[in-house]
Amino acid sequence: MSLTQTLQAFEALDSAHASGQTVVKLLENYPDASVTVTKITGANGSTDFVRIVIAGAQGKRAGGSAPTLGIVGRLGGIGARPSRVGLVSDGDGAVAAVAAALKLAHMQAQGDVLPGDVIIGTHICPDAPTRPHKPVDFMDSPVDMVAMNEQELSAEMDAVLSIDTTKGNRIINHKGFAISPTVKQGYILRVSEDLLRIMESTTGRAAATFPISIQDITPYDNGVYHLNSILQPSVATAAPVVGVAITTESVVPGCGTGASHEVDIAAAAKFAVEVAKEFTQGQCQFFDRDEYALLQKRYGSLAHLQGGARA
Repeated sequence: MSLTQTLQAFEALDSAHASGQTVVKLLENYPDASVTVTKITGANGSTDFVRIVIAGAQGKRAGGSAPTLGIVGRLGGIGARPSRVGLVSDGDGAVAAVAAALKLAHMQAQGDVLPGDVIIGTHICPDAPTRPHKPVDFMDSPVDMVAMNEQELSAEMDAVLSIDTTKGNRIINHKGFAISPTVKQGYILRVSEDLLRIMESTTGRAAATFPISIQDITPYDNGVYHLNSILQPSVATAAPVVGVAITTESVVPGCGTGASHEVDIAAAAKFAVEVAKEFTQGQCQFFDRDEYALLQKRYGSLAHLQGGARA
C-alpha cells in the first residue's frame, strides 16, 4: 500500500515554500535513491525539476539489461499562489510520482530490489500561473512543454507512465484513476492487457480507461485542442507511453484547491509501483511488438505526428 507515502508527499508539497529540496529531504533517509534537482526559468517564472533514480539489481545503471520504467508526474504546478492558497488539483501528478518514488525507495531499503531501474521525473512549482480552458480553467506552467519533456524524460526509459490530474473535462466520469491506450511514435495502440490486469488487481475493481484523440498526442503548442498534457511525453520519446489519469465524476478545475483525494492518488501511485515490479522483470508489456511492426509495414511511420511548431 502506498497511502503512507502519499500522505507524506502531500503534506510536504502542500506549502508555499515547497521546492525540489523538499523532495530531497523526503528521500534523505534512502541513500540508495539518487535525487537531482534542476531549476529552470521560463517566461512565466521558474520551477524545480526533480529526477529520482531507483537503481535495479540488473538494471542499466548496474551494467545489466533489465528494462527501465519511467514514471512522469505531469502537471503545470502544485500551486497557483498568490491567487489560490494551498495545493491545487493539478498537483496530484507530482504527489503520486513522489509517493511512488518513496515507496520504491522504502522497498529497496527493506531488501526488495527490483531487477531494472525506475526513473521518476516531475517538477515542483508552488506559484505557477493559470490559463483559460474549457470547460474549466487549467494550470499553466512557468516553462514550455519542450523544457518539461527534456527534463522529465530520459533516453534510458523503455516505457513511460505519465500520471496527471485529468478532472477538467466531460470525457471521463469516473472517480479514481483511468489509463489510456498505449501511444508510440504517433500510433494510438490498443490498451495494454497487462496494464488492465495490474489495474484490476491493485484496485479490486473493473479497469477504467479513457479515450484519446490524435490531437492529444501532438505537440501542445500546435493550436489544436488537447484533453490536457497527460500524453505530451509521447511527442518526445520513441518509448511507449501510457497516461494514468487521476479522475473525478464531476468537472474540477486544475487550479481548484481542496480538490485532491489522497486515496485516489495513492491508488495511482500503487499502480505505478506494481507496474514497475512487473515491467522491470519483463512480465508486463505496454504493446504488442509484432502487431506494431505489422502496422508500420502496412501504413508506414506516423512519427511525424510527434513533430510540430516546437517539438
